[in-house]
Amino acid sequence: MPTIYYIRHGETDWNVEGRLQGGIDTPLNDLGRTQAAHAGAILADLFKRDGRVASSLDFVASPLQRARHTMDLVRSELGLLADGYTLDDRLREIGYGQWEGSTLAQMQALDPELFAIRQIDKWTVPPPGGESYAAVQIRMRDWYACLKADTVAVAHGGTARALMVALGIETTSSAADLFIEQGVVYVFSNCGVTKYS
Repeated sequence: MPTIYYIRHGETDWNVEGRLQGGIDTPLNDLGRTQAAHAGAILADLFKRDGRVASSLDFVASPLQRARHTMDLVRSELGLLADGYTLDDRLREIGYGQWEGSTLAQMQALDPELFAIRQIDKWTVPPPGGESYAAVQIRMRDWYACLKADTVAVAHGGTARALMVALGIETTSSAADLFIEQGVVYVFSNCGVTKYS
């Protein structure tokens, strides 16, 4: 099993406001940039501890700017050039369709019946025009199957949950509401997943 050093993008203003971002291309805010640099420093410490050379790993990010900017800051902390990584659309955030840009309260007011159904089964029930976590799980399983080396990945909370289920680390019910932190590094390995903060 390749080791994955997984970092959720840093904070955005929409994170602060509790808005679902999905495919909306929101930028990092000041705290988000600090969190990204902090995650890079954590990664540098892990590599030093384990005797790893950062440039020997693969680096890949979601194509959304909040993930790309986070990756740029992470690589800067590692002393690497900003553009030395690939983008993979399979790492993009779960699509919330018509609910993108809304808060939970706004979604509930817009469609209380669907909102209630989705609260019971977040994994398989998609928002209108969006995708389910089950669909994201499939693309994350496909992404993982294509890995050829230990990898640093910067992506999103939704894709982290889906990867945990795809690898058998979490169940669909436990992962659906799992909080994925910003400014930390999740290391996926044969031992499961370990969070470093």
